[in-house]
Amino acid sequence: MRVVALSLVTALIAAASPAAEAPAPATTPIQPFKIQVVDDQTARGVPLVELKTTNQDRWYTDSAGYVAFNEPGLMNRKVFFTVTSHGYQFPKDGFGMAGRALDVKPGGAAVLRIKRLNVAERLYRVTGQGIYRDSVLLGLPAPIRQPTLNAEVTGQDSVMTAIYRDKLYWFWGDTNRVRYPLGHFQMSGATSLLPGKGGLPPSQGVNLDYFVDAEGFSRKMAPMTRPGQAVLVWLDGFVVVPDAAGQQRMAAHYAQLKGLGHVLEHGLMLYNDRKEIFEKVLELPQAEKWRHPQGRPVRWTDGGKDYYVFPAPYPVVRAPATLDALKDMSAYEAFTCLKPGSRFDKSDPPLHRDQAGKLVWAWKANTDPITQEQEADLIKARKIKPDEARFQLRDIEGGKTIKLQGGTFHPNACRKKWIMVGLQVWGSSMLGEVWFAQADSPAGPWTTARKIVTHDKYSFYHPCHHPYFDEEGGRIIYFDGTYTATFSGNEHPTPRYDYNQIMYRLDLADPRLRMD
Repeated sequence: MRVVALSLVTALIAAASPAAEAPAPATTPIQPFKIQVVDDQTARGVPLVELKTTNQDRWYTDSAGYVAFNEPGLMNRKVFFTVTSHGYQFPKDGFGMAGRALDVKPGGAAVLRIKRLNVAERLYRVTGQGIYRDSVLLGLPAPIRQPTLNAEVTGQDSVMTAIYRDKLYWFWGDTNRVRYPLGHFQMSGATSLLPGKGGLPPSQGVNLDYFVDAEGFSRKMAPMTRPGQAVLVWLDGFVVVPDAAGQQRMAAHYAQLKGLGHVLEHGLMLYNDRKEIFEKVLELPQAEKWRHPQGRPVRWTDGGKDYYVFPAPYPVVRAPATLDALKDMSAYEAFTCLKPGSRFDKSDPPLHRDQAGKLVWAWKANTDPITQEQEADLIKARKIKPDEARFQLRDIEGGKTIKLQGGTFHPNACRKKWIMVGLQVWGSSMLGEVWFAQADSPAGPWTTARKIVTHDKYSFYHPCHHPYFDEEGGRIIYFDGTYTATFSGNEHPTPRYDYNQIMYRLDLADPRLRMD
């Protein structure tokens, strides 16, 4: 009887086992539900908007503002989406929930309007994978040639640009790839055609033609080696200048580093048109901190002479716009209030005053520049008066001091001023707040600024205004920056967007940009 009972139990268990069930029939692919988030001021799709369901799953709009939603188990039912985005605000319901319940059906569609708090308008992502991912999944057109992946690039840091031989050259620092967590760290590059000369209008996007290696990955543009060491190479201060023979050459300052903080050497590189790489032409003394190209230079004619001005972070260093001058440290000048030929001494600063006691700010050779921190210390020590300062930016609304980390400075025909798009250090996020300011000359005085972009615990560093994209006589300007969780304390990097460049548009006629 025991054997019979065991056999019966075994048979019953086998009959009840899932393994005994017929396999589930194959399912057909789910047609996505199309969601677009649009700017309530312009009706344009907004990139980088997070849609979160009640089970904490998240989707992010692509560069056209679309999400292709096709989550099994959540189709053919009402689904609530919380809607959030840096510098934007979605209306809250009676319970304080910033979102909306949508009737999610295969092939259906919904449009959500979001309020822009930023003065600047977010347009699209320039680099990385899946720029128009959801548009492609929905079968919609994309404005750029390679909307999902270009040159195997998944992330790029800190753009620098130069117009050279009728093309726009783009350069980035560290570059991430698809096939391995480590990419390369010796600058990457691409070219694009300028608007009106075959390039896309800047409101639509940028078609990047990358310099690639044999595997199709973005290659090193400044290859350097050092025996027994792996080194990083960063370039900045890109300029196009005539050489001794009158030929136009593209040059840049290089820094060879071990890790993020230790500079092994620095100097000047020239672009080799045949090899399509940068090569070292001059190594500078390690102690030389300012007499070299740096930042994002701008061409400037002063007193009938052609210069490049180098922001560091304010444009207080310049040199004549020739290759020979860039190689000659004695040709560099600083805009400074120190006595000609002197060095800064915090305990006893050699200030330059005229016979009436007026502080003399001027371009001076072989004289240290004054940084914004040094100037602030001089004011605090009552060595100079606040109204003698040149680089003490303050929030035009609240009067709070804005410490500038860096940015770009250009003359603007619309404002008939020099304008700045700059990054604040330690704003509401460490490196995520972008400001606009204007002055009569590159050397200021820079006094008041207005915030144009904000981020919630996220970085958006090294913003770069692209003046060759300006429209309507400089009334519309474009700038991009590196969107990254690095240095932000955010432990949840945004998929696809993180460590990539995002383009913004700013209308200088916006009444919020009044600076008086």
